[in-house]
This record gives sequence, structure tokens and C-alpha cells, in this order.
Amino acid sequence: MASGPSVGAAFDTPENNVAQGEGQAKPQIHLMAVEAARAAMLAAMAPMAHESVPLEAALGRTLAENIAAMCDCPPFDVSSMDGYALRGADAPGTLVLAGESAAGHGFEGTLAPGAAVRVSTGAAVPDGADTVVIQENVARDGDRVTVPATPPGINIRRRGGDFRAGTVLLEPGRRLDGVALALAAAAGRGDLLVRRCPRVALLSSGDELAMPGHAAGPWQVFDSTTYGIAALARGWGAKVQRLAIARDDAGAIAAAAARGLSQSDLLVVVGGASVGDHDHARPALERLGLVLALASVAVRPGKPVWFGVTPDGPVLGLPGNPASALVCAHLFLKPLIDGMLGGEGAVPMVRARLLHDLPANGAREHYLRGELKLAGDGHYAARTFENQDSSLLSVFAAANALVRLPANAPALVEGAMVDVLPLDSLTWTC
Repeated sequence: MASGPSVGAAFDTPENNVAQGEGQAKPQIHLMAVEAARAAMLAAMAPMAHESVPLEAALGRTLAENIAAMCDCPPFDVSSMDGYALRGADAPGTLVLAGESAAGHGFEGTLAPGAAVRVSTGAAVPDGADTVVIQENVARDGDRVTVPATPPGINIRRRGGDFRAGTVLLEPGRRLDGVALALAAAAGRGDLLVRRCPRVALLSSGDELAMPGHAAGPWQVFDSTTYGIAALARGWGAKVQRLAIARDDAGAIAAAAARGLSQSDLLVVVGGASVGDHDHARPALERLGLVLALASVAVRPGKPVWFGVTPDGPVLGLPGNPASALVCAHLFLKPLIDGMLGGEGAVPMVRARLLHDLPANGAREHYLRGELKLAGDGHYAARTFENQDSSLLSVFAAANALVRLPANAPALVEGAMVDVLPLDSLTWTC
């Protein structure tokens, strides 16, 4: 598993932890602000080590080195058209055909005055030639070609016109898509140094959970949340292992969590994070030496989010309600994966104009499922859905964005500007 910085006193302050002690009617929980919570989580993570992979296996990986060109591109002057290469000073005129330059098979020697060479698109322009006349403009009679007046230098792609040897073309942190891989190949690279894919283990617990595809018991619901989070995490660049559903028992959860920690760089525990009689996740992890960095977050939905470190690795706790878990996966899990891949763990937002009024917000930062679109004036516009219940997956499935309302934000009227987190649709495979 990935090693992070040592767990110090900053993780053990009373304001960050659930207060302990006999005689308390209920735990006193400090709600950490979203940005502070994310920073505390990122501070506990270490970037993944590097590994070298073949170019064809690098799709979706995160680059860990500068990619500099090993040669000029193109490596010589090439023709951009099928036609005839000649000296511009010889046009117009009738020239002697001296040979041919085809792609991969250049013309040997230097072009003499009064001569021309048949040239194909992508073929090297012969030494001595500085112009290519397209074949449609040339009259040929045996080994004689008559060319019209032509601007010198036309139809030639110059050596190094794309990039020069030594130019840095790609930098660390770049997610490698098809265009980036093509550029790396053009630079002459057959292998690339990339970040190792973070391994994320997903653990859900609860006697009420049934596996999809199997018959559910009379008091059970299907486990949907871990499937959604697993798909998101894979799309964000992680290798994901879904662990078997653990029973509502601290010992069973601790045993499953220990297995997950031994096989991952980050354990994500879904559910069991509240303070009810059957919420065993944190007590189970405490058996494994969990030290909390934060016990709850001032976010809606998602207040039960928690994070800590065990001797065997970090643990992120997400709420059990599907929408809460998915919102918090975007706010916290995605930045953690990005941080492990060498990124800053930022959560980029766009500004959008509200399409309707919104009431004042409460003490927790609120993320409302909604729709983001590009308006006719070229600016973003956003609307939120009426039903924001944290258990509703169907509402979330219709959303392409989360509209952010700061804590204690005043009522907003139609046309007000808000921060919006787009829900990315691009996926990567690790």
C-alpha cells in the first residue's frame, strides 16, 4: 500500500475527533468545512510510485515524466501534395524529369537547375528543390514537365515545423489520451513513465444489503452505491476491488477492512458512519488502530463523511445513502485519487447563471443535483431539481452537475451567479 506522512498531533485534536467519555448522552461532533476536510485528507496521502509501461498500454494513465522530442518533426522537408518538386527560380518553364521521391524512398542526390522530381504527399523534398507544384497544374510529356508560374516555397512542410528535437511536448500529470499517445510516438518514445494506478478497496456493510442479481430478503435492499462508486473511481484512474458485504457486526467489518487495507492504497467504507446503534464502521476501524483526521463534514448531503489513517493505510468513510455517497465521492474520493496520481486534488468549478430562485442555505455547504447547459449568450446556465432527497438515485442519474451553495448563503434570485461542479462523463481505464 502507499505510505503517507506520519500521523501527528494534528489528527488528534479534540475539535477533529468524536468526543469520548462516560456519561455523555451523545457524541459531540465537530463539522469540518468542505475545503478544510479535503485538505486534511490530501495531506495524509502520498503520490503513487512510477512505473514504465509500453506506449500501447499507457492509455488513461498519468504521465510521470517530461516527454521531449528525440528528433525534429518532420525530420526533413516533406511535400504536402502530390506533384513535382523543383527550384522556384525555374518556374514557369519546361523542365527535365530527373526521378521520383516517394514516401519512405527519397530521391538520391541534389536537384540540378532546370530539372524536376516527381514527389508524393509525405515524401522528402529533394535537396536543391524549394517548391512543389501540384500535379493538376503540370503538363507532362514523357520526361518533360511544363510548370506554370508558382510562388516559391509552396506546398512544402519544413523540417521541424511541428516540433524540434529536445522540445518538451508532454509534462507530468497529463492524462494520456489518444492524441497524447500519438504525440509521444511522434517524439520517438516506445515506453512511458507513468504513475502506478492507485488501488481502492470498497467495503459496504449492513444486514439490509443484498447483492444485485440475487433474491433480496424481506427487509433488504440491493447494494447499489458501491457499484456506482466503483465505476466512478475506475473512471478517475484507480484500480478498484469491491469487497464482499460485511455483516452489521464490528468484528466482521474489522476483518473485512483488514483484508481491504492489505490489498489497497485506500480503503473506502460505505455506510455505517452515523451514530446509530447499528453503525459499526468507525468502531470496527478503531480496532485496527484508526486515528481520525475528521469525524464529520459540514456538507449537505454527506455530513457523516469521515477520514482517518490506520497503521496499514488511509480510510475514507462515505455515507450509506446513494446520493450522499456519490456527491461525496466527487468532493473527496476523486481529489484523493488525483492526489495519488500526482495532482493537486482540485475540484474545478464553473460559474453559471441560475435559471430560478433558490431559498437561503443553512449552516452546511449544499450541493444540489441539477442540470448545467450552455446558454445562447455563450455562458453557462444551471437549474436544480426539485427533489433533493439523498436516497434518490433516479434524480442523480438525470443530473450532469452539482450546484454549490456556500454555508449560510442568502436567498438567490433568478439570474444570480453560482459555482457549479460539472459531473464528468469521460472515463479512463487503469
